[in-house]
Amino acid sequence: MRTRIDASKLELTETIVDIRRVSKTVKGGRNMRFSVTVVVGDGEGHVGMGLGKSIEIPEAVRKATEDAKKKLIYVPTVGTTVPHETVGVFGAGKVLIMPSAKGTGVIAGSSVRTVLEAAGIKDVRAKNLGTSNTGNMARATMEGLKNLTTVEEVAKRRGKTPEEIIG
Repeated sequence: MRTRIDASKLELTETIVDIRRVSKTVKGGRNMRFSVTVVVGDGEGHVGMGLGKSIEIPEAVRKATEDAKKKLIYVPTVGTTVPHETVGVFGAGKVLIMPSAKGTGVIAGSSVRTVLEAAGIKDVRAKNLGTSNTGNMARATMEGLKNLTTVEEVAKRRGKTPEEIIG
């Protein structure tokens, strides 16, 4: 279990990934609201994603930002890329995240790019597999980033040196 990250100590930038008008049919007609997905990150390995719903868009954005700050995670990096290949899955959405050479840039589509850039990853390749739903793709990317570990973490867990793990 990872420890909770204090958002007040970080300089976070927020990016709106998705704004949707959703409705609930009630006796008197349709109840319209807005659902907003927001990604926050400091560009130095901390990233979070949140969802907010409200009758007005600014209120929904505020709620989503608060939710994203509660769900911050730390993403380990090796230089400017990810330590290893990983697949994030959420619902029908799958995201394949692959390390890349320096100078490649962020090669990713839709909301996956937003999440990776917010995390501060500069060189990475990513592929959307399955759905094209922006909310699910952002969540799948977050799941993939949660699964990343460095050689040092694996060595510590196994009680070995990083050289023994690499071979």
